[in-house]
Amino acid sequence: MKRFHVHVGVENLDQSIAFYSSLFGAEPSVTKADYAKWMLEDPRINFAISVREGAVKGIEHLGIQVEDQAELAEVYGRLQAADRPVLEEGATTCCYAKSEKSWIADPDGVVWEAFLTSGESTVYGGSPQLEQLVSANAGSGACCAPQVAAASGCCG
Repeated sequence: MKRFHVHVGVENLDQSIAFYSSLFGAEPSVTKADYAKWMLEDPRINFAISVREGAVKGIEHLGIQVEDQAELAEVYGRLQAADRPVLEEGATTCCYAKSEKSWIADPDGVVWEAFLTSGESTVYGGSPQLEQLVSANAGSGACCAPQVAAASGCCG
């Protein structure tokens, strides 16, 4: 079963963790110095927040997380059928997790990722570069989302 993913850039991680923990009625499943993630079943969502230098605050990107290779192939097929440029990132480390992923942007520039997580990581990770996929909120310091060529790079 697929899971909706939302990543939000925040100003104050502790205040945001308190707010979202109250809103969701649950503590984060992952908490790091610069990142927190809730893996909720109701609603079925992977909701992540992070404090990254230079990142625009607000929604950075959206995504679809899958549970196995068959679902990943299905979603990758949908990306190709959308007739938009697709960045096939492949195996990567992002948001303290090892994943396989691809990226696409909707006609208005909102960045989406499709990914399968295969394990945890002790590092935040890196970001791919593909400027035609960058939305207004996935600015030069945004997490995970493709970075503009002039950006100094960020985490994955």
